[in-house]
Amino acid sequence: MPEVQFPSYKAGDYLVDYEEKVFPDVQAEPGEKALVTFHTVAFEGSIGLVNLLQASRLMKKGFETSVLLYGPGVTLGVQRGFPKLGDEAFPGHMAMNNRVEKLIADGAKVYACRFALQALYGHGEPSLIPGITPINPLDVLDIVLMHRKDGAFILDTWTM
Repeated sequence: MPEVQFPSYKAGDYLVDYEEKVFPDVQAEPGEKALVTFHTVAFEGSIGLVNLLQASRLMKKGFETSVLLYGPGVTLGVQRGFPKLGDEAFPGHMAMNNRVEKLIADGAKVYACRFALQALYGHGEPSLIPGITPINPLDVLDIVLMHRKDGAFILDTWTM
């Protein structure tokens, strides 16, 4: 039987070359916009958190960034916590809420569909994280079309 003759990895070791960047660091031109849409359930995969991080990265690159929560995506925008709202039950439990709050604090516009909020998930507008703007379900398509007309970068997030 072959013998493995590599020393075990230890804390602080590098497993990949994390410094090499293959592509240029693209920055927004003045006035460029971005829209990140979410049609995904909070905590049912990594895409919600990953693309909240992408929205933050777009802001750091200078894009005027908007976030659209619709369908199950509104679950990213509701207040949560345990045993009280805002309490973190375990490390990482509030990661998505914290990212949404940071986006708002950094100047992103965050919108949530009122239809999905009430009809699909049984929440009212007071359930939303402060700073999220509730919108009519007919506005869901129009915000996308407005960003398209403005030549914005649009990142659509869907999970089933």
